[in-house]
This record gives sequence, C-alpha cells and structure tokens, in this order.
Amino acid sequence: MGPACGPTSAPLRAIRLRAEASTVDKVPEENFTTHTSQTTETRHPSPRTLGELRASGHIQRSVRDEIRNNLLGALRDGRDPWPGIVGFEATVIPQLERALIAGHDVVMLGERGQGKTRILRTLVLLLDEWTPVIAGSDLGEHPYEPITPASIRKAANLLDDLPIEWRHRSQRYSEKLATPDTSVADLVGDIDPMKVAEGRSLGDPETIHFGLIPRAHRGIVAINELPDLAERIQVSMLNVMEERDIQVRGYTLRLPLDVLVMASANPEDYTNRGRIITPLKDRFGAEIRTHYPLELDDEIAVIEQEADLTATVPTFVTEILARFTRYARDHPSIDQRSGVSARFSIAGAETVAAAALHRATVMGEEVPVARVVDLESVIEVLRGKVEFESGEEGRELEILEHLMRKSVADTVRAHLGGIDMAPLVDALESGEPVVTGDRVTAADLLGSIPDPDTTSDVLAQITERLDAESDGERASAVELALEGLFLARRIGKEADETGQTIYG
Repeated sequence: MGPACGPTSAPLRAIRLRAEASTVDKVPEENFTTHTSQTTETRHPSPRTLGELRASGHIQRSVRDEIRNNLLGALRDGRDPWPGIVGFEATVIPQLERALIAGHDVVMLGERGQGKTRILRTLVLLLDEWTPVIAGSDLGEHPYEPITPASIRKAANLLDDLPIEWRHRSQRYSEKLATPDTSVADLVGDIDPMKVAEGRSLGDPETIHFGLIPRAHRGIVAINELPDLAERIQVSMLNVMEERDIQVRGYTLRLPLDVLVMASANPEDYTNRGRIITPLKDRFGAEIRTHYPLELDDEIAVIEQEADLTATVPTFVTEILARFTRYARDHPSIDQRSGVSARFSIAGAETVAAAALHRATVMGEEVPVARVVDLESVIEVLRGKVEFESGEEGRELEILEHLMRKSVADTVRAHLGGIDMAPLVDALESGEPVVTGDRVTAADLLGSIPDPDTTSDVLAQITERLDAESDGERASAVELALEGLFLARRIGKEADETGQTIYG
C-alpha cells in the first residue's frame, strides 16, 4: 500500500535507484523462478524412477487441487498469495480466490494497464514447487497417469524402472498472446509431416504434434487478449474447456487433460477487434472485472513498485504523477473507453528520473534528485499514451498541462497547507528572483533564495513537512512551494529561451 498523503506524513520517502530499493517488481526468487533467466534456489526431490517415487509416499494431485490447497494454506498461515498485486484486496482478489477454490477456469476483463497479466503470472506461485513427470514425455505426464500412447507403452514396458524427471512450477505456466494469425495448430496441434515421413500411418495418433494447450497438461495456460482470436479458432477450445479432450484433423484423442485455462480481455475489444464467442464464454466458470486503483495511495504504490528509476524521485513528485493520471482518467476530452493505463504514470516517473540524471551528469551533481521542473518533460512524452476524443485535435498539450497544474496544486495543499508563506513571498518581491531549470543545480537553486535570515523559518517548515534532507531533496521541496505560490497567483513565473524558469 502506498504512503499516507496527509500533511503530517513523510512524503519524501523517496524511490531510490533500483539497485538500492526493495521492490516487488518481480516475485522473489525464493518463491518463483523463471525457466529463462533465473535458477532455482531449492533442489528437486531425489526419486528418479517410478518405483522410488512410490516408495517415497508421493501423492498425485490435480492442478486444481494443488492451487486450491496451496491457496487455502497461504490464507490459513497469513501469507500473501498475491505479492505485488496492489489495490485489489477488497475487490478483485476475493472474487479470484473464490473462483480458484471452486476450480473454475477464469476470464479477466479490464482496460489496458490494470494488472490482468500480472495476476495471471502470479498464479504460478500457487502450484507445488516441484512435480514429477515421465522423462521425455511431450505433455509432462505424471508417472502415475500416462495419457499418450507412447507414455502408456513406455510405462507398461518399464514398470517401476520408468525414469522420471522433476519439473519446477515456473515451467508449468504457458502464456499465449492471441493474435489474428493464431491457428488451431498453435493452440491444439496438427499432423507432424516428419513423423509421417518416418513411416507412421496417418491414422497413428503418434503423428500428432501437440499445440500449446495440450503441452500445458498439469499446468496453467493463459490466453492474453482472447477476443483477438478468430472465432473459428475459439471453437477449437470448446472441447478442451468442457470435455477436456482434443480434436486434430479428424482425430479424437480422449486425453484427460489436466489444465487450468485463464484468459484476459479488454471489454472494448468486443466491438473493436472481436468478441469471445458465447459457447466459449459460457465454459469459463468465472468472469472477473479488474479496475484501476481506487485510492491515491494505491496509485502511488503501483508507481513505486513498477517504475525502473535511474534517480531519486521524492514521493511528492510521484504523488503529482499519480494525481495527474487519475485526472486524465476522468477528463471528458480523453477517451475513457481506451483507458489511461498504469503504464502512463510509470513512464512519467521514469521520465522525471531520467531528466534528473541528465541534469546531474551535465552539471556534475553527485546525487540526482527529481524536481518539479522535471515534470515539464513528462507532457510531451506521455501525450501519445492517451487517446483524445474527436474534436480535441491541437488541444492535447493544453489539456495535459492543465491537468498537471491541478495535480501540483492538489499536492501542495495536501503537504504544505497551513504554512505561512508570506516571508518567502515578501523576500521574492523585494529581492532577486529564484532561478531554476534543467541546467540549474540544487545548490545554485538553494543559494539563489533571497534574504536567508527572513526565509529560514518558512524553508525549515517546508523541508520538515516534506522530510527533505539532502540538498537535492531540499531544492525539490522548495520548487514545489514556489510552484504552489505561482499557481495561487502570489508570485510570478517566467520561462526563457534557455530553459530557465524564473520565480519572482
């Protein structure tokens, strides 16, 4: 959950460099390891043959039983089964948990950037860490229950000497991005001409090359953007979803597939790019709607968790971006049917961090810290990430700049409300202006504040409210206060051609 946003909070709980931060961008290695980029921390169990497996007392469980039992165990022990999922605790997660306990296949509906894929990939944590499979089997069959002709024959010949392998749970999750060119062969399977060329007859079921769904046997298969599949391709999934068998070019193989089918879709896609056919939709046991973060704290937490930052970004700057995103989602000039993704605010945070690092590199600052002036670089970058209503052509920048000003003003009120800024205003009226910009260091900014004796108390209050300690953090806090005074029309602000911003 994100930080508190009241004036008494410590809003400068900054996001440090990723190397220094403790993030949940990826599930911790002790819980989950991918089969591409990580290695497992724990060793698999020792049995190497069917006989050794039986002697060990191993009990076979279906995928749905694994997920149900492991989910209930986590809830019973007070462990979080959904690390990294923010803002769904009282809405989406309870619905999903009930669906998984019931053993249902699930389709998740929601706008872009609502965390649908993140949830699907987290499901793998609910599988047993290791599971035995028949060595060399195409479908990863359990040694107790071979289902393909080749594995059945092998088990009958070798009996207790049947060799087994251990498969990590990260290898039991398959994901397919649905595209219009996806074929039945991709999902279900097709005749393998190489096997026919070896001398097998076309009637031999061993000539089939299995597709993604059969190969996900004893695991989870996730279809992203399901409506993008052509309707005839969706039809090929009907038997898999209900009868749990597959049909390939006239073959009907009664394979008792043990697979949990998950899918995601954007509601708008039903009219723009396709739809989920009614029979397939009926076969999903649960349809769960996702949403954007309901609370500002959750919006901030998502940015802090997901953004890959190259500089320190004070939390009040992150809060401005979170408010900016929420205003964009409600603005009538922005197409709400396409949504404003969480990636919008994440990209904004990464952009202000990059601007701070750029300034620090050019100007020789030791520690790069994002400031309010860096928010100017966000508008141009993010303009292409939202869809505007027809008739708003040419006003895109104007709309986004207005929303950014509102976001800054709200943040100033939340954190600096109640501070008497009169001494700072008076000092600016009677003294030199304060100059900032992407070529002005934090030390230069702080050194340009007029009449230090008069303004020291108010500056101390500002930095204390925002928990600013270093020069970079103090400069960022002062900039927020100056921008707030400008938006309240208590001081002036001008930008020159060199990129400098002058408050006075």
